[in-house]
Amino acid sequence: MNIEIKKTEKPVKYQNAISLLENRLKLVSANKEKELIWILEHEAIFTAGTSYSKKEILDNSIQIYETNRGGKITHHGPGQLIFYFVIDLRKRKKDIRKFINIIETSIIETLKYYNIQSFSDRENVGIWFNNNHKIQKIAAIGVRVSKWIAYHGFSLNINNSLKPFESIVPCGISDKGVTNLKKISNQNYEKIKDILIEKFLTNLKTLNA
Repeated sequence: MNIEIKKTEKPVKYQNAISLLENRLKLVSANKEKELIWILEHEAIFTAGTSYSKKEILDNSIQIYETNRGGKITHHGPGQLIFYFVIDLRKRKKDIRKFINIIETSIIETLKYYNIQSFSDRENVGIWFNNNHKIQKIAAIGVRVSKWIAYHGFSLNINNSLKPFESIVPCGISDKGVTNLKKISNQNYEKIKDILIEKFLTNLKTLNA
């Protein structure tokens, strides 16, 4: 499968990234462009998915950018890896649950490479870490599907500030925390982008019709 891999080093404005994704979605839908995997960081921003509630904003002074992805409120900023994609499920099995499972498995397998044991939770979408019986989120997943083309993606906390998460109920879940990889294990994560891409591409093959 011919997928363009794009990596951007400087932080990208959220709105600019979404415009590019939505434009690519139209081109892929018309069979005029390749599918896409795009790894980047965002400038600091709070974003809210289609199922968020105003009650999940704890600090009314913050600005929220409403999006058309699934999920609730989260924060993006420097030190957090964003993994976007535009993947055509028309060419594969049209199985959204399996596709989400591919994302979860790819993150879990990548963290295993760093000897970090993480897990998914059917009740609470995302990837979690058990820190002495305190369950903390390490990756947030937000996917939208349009005419069987999946886009948006997931965010993985590497060494981002966790303070902004105090202004919201992250992903609408109040009884669990948020952490990042540096807090869990202070090691070198330079290769993590390539490992994530490799795992995702390998697992995506299981969707081939």
